[in-house]
Amino acid sequence: MNDFGLPRPRIRKLGEPDYVPAPELWDWTQSTFIIEDAELANPDHSHLSDAYIGCLWAWQEMEKSDRRIVGTAQLGEPTGTVWAVGQRRQQLAEWFGRVPDFLITIDAEYFTDCTEGEACALLEHELYHCAQAADKEGEPRFNHDGDPVWKIRGHDVEEFVGVIERYGAEATYTEAVRRAFERGPKITAAVLRGICGICAKAA
Repeated sequence: MNDFGLPRPRIRKLGEPDYVPAPELWDWTQSTFIIEDAELANPDHSHLSDAYIGCLWAWQEMEKSDRRIVGTAQLGEPTGTVWAVGQRRQQLAEWFGRVPDFLITIDAEYFTDCTEGEACALLEHELYHCAQAADKEGEPRFNHDGDPVWKIRGHDVEEFVGVIERYGAEATYTEAVRRAFERGPKITAAVLRGICGICAKAA
């Protein structure tokens, strides 16, 4: 832990698993961005005040379209065949005590070395993907038990406006896009540090 209190992954020892539950990361994220009097409270995430989000450190590196994935958000409830769903639900329950509403997976090696600003921008980026579904009138949807119906949200444009407003274009892929437009139609030399798994899938 550093002075800001941001939890970092514990260095993995030989033979330890590639994927490790990170409840401390969720606790920090919730107390930093979501609760009303949080230090960096963002009202854009207020709908997540009652959500349960499981966070996971991933020590296995992932790439998509030749770009490193450093974070991803997905719905907690698995889909697929009965066995696939059953296996996944059992694994999630063993990790988090129950199936979470969302699962956020973070590249542990990236998070070990990134700056606090980069870490906050990444976490908020993934939180922006975690949304409550709306009905035809635009009102928040709830199921028959009165629980929120969750969904994965796409970007406003190329990045979430809220992330850019809070951390600047330099913390996002938007800055590289802006520079590329300014230079004209040629290949940019900018190196992207990473990308969100949801964004890579959409691309």
